[in-house]
Amino acid sequence: MKNICFASLFLILLGSCGPGAEKTVAPIQQAASDSAKASAEKQRFFPVTDYLKGQLFEISKKEVTPLKYITIGDHTDSVWLKREEVGPEVKEFLTPQIDSMNLIGLFTEKKFMDQTLDALTFTYEPTSTIPDSLKLQRWDIYVDPNTGKVRRIYLVKTAGENRILQLTWLSDKWCKMTTINSRPDGSSVVEREEKIVWDF
Repeated sequence: MKNICFASLFLILLGSCGPGAEKTVAPIQQAASDSAKASAEKQRFFPVTDYLKGQLFEISKKEVTPLKYITIGDHTDSVWLKREEVGPEVKEFLTPQIDSMNLIGLFTEKKFMDQTLDALTFTYEPTSTIPDSLKLQRWDIYVDPNTGKVRRIYLVKTAGENRILQLTWLSDKWCKMTTINSRPDGSSVVEREEKIVWDF
């Protein structure tokens, strides 16, 4: 039910790009600045964090025991989790709050139809250099073009100088957290992968 509500909200937000107030400004630089500001104000970011919290709430109510797979190198172990343990497992990706209020001045939205995935794709990337304190680097949302339902969410964060954290969230099914270590020679290696499954 929450997924339907979020999907509906998403579609409403996409259609709510009303025109901003027009201003007559003589200097060209000011006009360009106002245009960029108006364009940013038209963006309506999908509330990713609230969506993930909604998914966690649904997991807590399901009659299922989530299974966590931990892969380090070529070795994979698994452990059963309590439903209420899934939230703490993904807490790193619940901050900062991803919505229009917090990040609209720092990130820009691009949307396109990905024919290979048959999904409407929304990509969010920094408009310029972002503060060092903000570990979030980018995120993508994949939406079913027929139902408007979010299929998948992908987030990228930094964790220190040489580490990247990735979250892949497949709606209603599983999530995967990947830790990537960047080497001095420019190459990278997957240090650790954790996948939590709650739909079998």
